[in-house]
Amino acid sequence: MDALILAATSFTISASLVISRRRNKLQEAFAGLCAAVFVVQAAIVLGELFKVDALRKAEYLGLLAIAPLTLHFFRLLTRKTSVLSGGAVAAFAFISTGGAVVVFTPLSTMPHLRAAIRLYMICALAMGYAALMWHVKTMPPGSEKKRWNYLLYACPIALLLCNIDLLSYWGFTPPAINGIVLSLLLYFILLIIAYPQLNELHDFLARALVILISTVIGAVIFYLVASYYNGSAPPLAGLLLASFLVVISLSPLRMIVRKIFSFFYPESKGVFRSLYEFDEQLEREKALMLEEMAPVFAHEIRNPLGSIKGAAQYLKDEATTDEQRELLNVIVEGTDRLNAVVSKFLDYARPYQLHRKRQSVNAVIRKAVSIIAANKLAEEINMIQDLDDRLPDMLLDEQMMMQVIMNMALNAIESMPHGGTLTFKTSEHQPDTGEGINIMIRDTGKGISKEDLNNIFKPFFTTKERGVGLGLAICQKIIKEHGGSMNVQSGSSGTLFTIHLKAV
Repeated sequence: MDALILAATSFTISASLVISRRRNKLQEAFAGLCAAVFVVQAAIVLGELFKVDALRKAEYLGLLAIAPLTLHFFRLLTRKTSVLSGGAVAAFAFISTGGAVVVFTPLSTMPHLRAAIRLYMICALAMGYAALMWHVKTMPPGSEKKRWNYLLYACPIALLLCNIDLLSYWGFTPPAINGIVLSLLLYFILLIIAYPQLNELHDFLARALVILISTVIGAVIFYLVASYYNGSAPPLAGLLLASFLVVISLSPLRMIVRKIFSFFYPESKGVFRSLYEFDEQLEREKALMLEEMAPVFAHEIRNPLGSIKGAAQYLKDEATTDEQRELLNVIVEGTDRLNAVVSKFLDYARPYQLHRKRQSVNAVIRKAVSIIAANKLAEEINMIQDLDDRLPDMLLDEQMMMQVIMNMALNAIESMPHGGTLTFKTSEHQPDTGEGINIMIRDTGKGISKEDLNNIFKPFFTTKERGVGLGLAICQKIIKEHGGSMNVQSGSSGTLFTIHLKAV
C-alpha cells in the first residue's frame, strides 16, 4: 500500500502537469521526474504480485532515469545562479543510458546492482539539494527566498521520516510511511513551483491541514461502511492510507478525466457540474427574466414620473408663497431621485455589451487610482499599490473594470472618514480548475457587520441614508460578465474585497 500511494500520487501529479494549459519548462521537468518515480513504484507494486523479470528491469530503468531528471529539474529551479551545468546533466544522462544497457545484459543479475543504482540516484539528489542551498544563499531577501527555504527544510524532514524504521533497533515498530511522506513532499514541491503566490508558511500548513482532515473523515467513512457490511473492523492504518490516496489524487484525477471527456464529448460541458452549480444556472435564468422585465418596468414608472415632475414645475411657477414653492421642490427632487433609482436598476438589469481587449490589469488599476486620488474625499487617504508586474494580460473591458475598481474604492474611502490606508494588490491565482489573477482592495475602515456582510451584494440593500444599494450588485455583475467572481472579508481592522478573473 505504501508504494501504491506514492505511485498514484506521482502519476496524478505528472499527468495533471502535462495536461495543464500554461505549464512551463520547470513544471515539465517536474512532471518527468514524477513520471520516473511512478515507473519505479508501479514496478515495485506489480513485482510483489507478479514475479516477472521485466518488472525488475522497469524498476532499474526508472531509478536510472530519476538521476538526470533530478539534476535537470534542480538546474531549472535554480536558474542563473545554478552551480549545475548542462554538462553535468548530460554526463548523468550518459551514465544512466549506460546503466540502461547493462540492465538488459546478464550483468543485471549482479547481487548489488540495485544498491549501486540507488546510491547513484542518491548522489544526484544530493547534488540537486546542494545546488538549491547555494541558490537560496545567493538570493536577496524576499518572498521567493522564503518559499525556497521552506523546500530546504522540507527535504531533510522528509528524509528523517523516511528512515523512521531505524527506531526498530530500540524496540519500536513504526508503520511504513515512506510513501505518504514522499507523496507529501512531491505535493509540496508542486505547490511551490505551480503556485508562486503561496509564500507564507501558514498557506502551506493550511493545505496540509485540509488534506489531514479530509483523510481522517474519509477513513472514518470507510471504517463505518466496512464495519457495517463485514461485521469486523478493518485495520485503521490501511484505511488511513487508502483515504489519503483518494484525497491526494482526487483533484488531479478530476482534471485528467475532464480533459479526456471534453476531448471525446466537447459539447457535454455540464457533465462535471456539481449540484450547487445548478443553483447558479437557476440564478442566471432569473437574471435573464429580469433583463426582459426591466425595460417595461422602467417605462411604466418613468412616464408618470415625468408627468408628476412637469406638473410640479408648472405649479411652482404659479405658486404665490415660499411654503408652496418648498413643497413643490420636494416633489421635483423626489421624482429626480426615483428616476435615478430607475436608471441604476436598468444598469443592473440590462445585459452588458463588453468591449474586451487583452491588456494589463495593473495599467487599468493605476489609471483608476489616478482618478480616485484627484477626488477630495481621498485627501486624507494613504493609497498603496502592490501590483505584480509578472501578471499576464487579460481580456477586459477597460471602462467597466475601472467602474468596478472606482466604485469599490470610493466605498472604502467613505468607510474611513478620518483617514486610513487603501491598498490595491494584484497576484497570480492558479486553482486546480483554472488559472487567472486576483485583484485585492483593502481598507482600514470600520468594517462591515456580520449581518450586513451576507447582504451587501443584494440589489437595493444599502446602509447609507441616501444610497440606492445597487453599486456593489452592479460591480459583481460586471465581474461575472468577465467570467470572474468576487468575495469579501471584513472585521474590526477593515474590509478586503477580492476579485478573481480567470485566464481566457
